[in-house]
Amino acid sequence: MTKNKKTLVLGATTKSERAAFKAIEMLVEKGHSVLALGQNMGEVAGVKIKTKAIPIKNIDTVSLYINPTHQKEYYNYIVEAKPKRVIFNPGTENPEFYQLLKLNNIKVEVACVLTLLTLNKY
Repeated sequence: MTKNKKTLVLGATTKSERAAFKAIEMLVEKGHSVLALGQNMGEVAGVKIKTKAIPIKNIDTVSLYINPTHQKEYYNYIVEAKPKRVIFNPGTENPEFYQLLKLNNIKVEVACVLTLLTLNKY
């Protein structure tokens, strides 16, 4: 069992066919604390989806599910949260943001959270 990695899922949704939804379910199932931020309020696996970016602390991982054009508005929010790493899931790759994160000593991972969790490499 991996240790609890407090994770912010950015781009959270209540649409069960979406990867962000499945990631929240799997993170909770594997015992991780999950915060969720999305466009619409709702709940997934007991996690309430917030629509406003509230300051967060002691975050291990930010898992991105928003495309690069929408990421810009979250650059400062994520950097200020000082996560240990940011995971860019398929479709969210953003070399500009990688540079900013690296300058702030935040690890960049281009990966799929669902795959990492399935392989116990999260």
